[in-house]
Amino acid sequence: MVSGRDRLFVYGTLMRRLGGRPHRLLAGRARYLGPAWTPGRLYALDGYPGLVPARTSRDRVHGELYLVLDAPGLFARLDEYEACAAGDGEYRRCRVQVHWRGGCSPAWAYLYTRPITGRRRIAGGDYAAHLAWRRES
Repeated sequence: MVSGRDRLFVYGTLMRRLGGRPHRLLAGRARYLGPAWTPGRLYALDGYPGLVPARTSRDRVHGELYLVLDAPGLFARLDEYEACAAGDGEYRRCRVQVHWRGGCSPAWAYLYTRPITGRRRIAGGDYAAHLAWRRES
């Protein structure tokens, strides 16, 4: 269930620091709160990342935290964008604990639901840094 005080953690194509078209889905529906991280592992998929729950307390995924202003409208759009179909989607929207300058708080995030066998882990858990490194190599 979503409410008017929800937060959203994004770690991939939706991040404003990437400046891509997907970030526009958040326009007018969420307010940027700042950089954040959550326990987890990040994997390179086909042009986008996937977050899976942490195996150890050292595993971190870096991203951005947003205050959700229009929960029903935003989550309807994001669930579609993230292929978050009931029971069989590529992602599942779940609550995670997010650490940011305001402390630690729960936030919604999209977790990858498919097997990660054969997928490359993104070192450091930072998709933006991963993209920058790939451009430089």
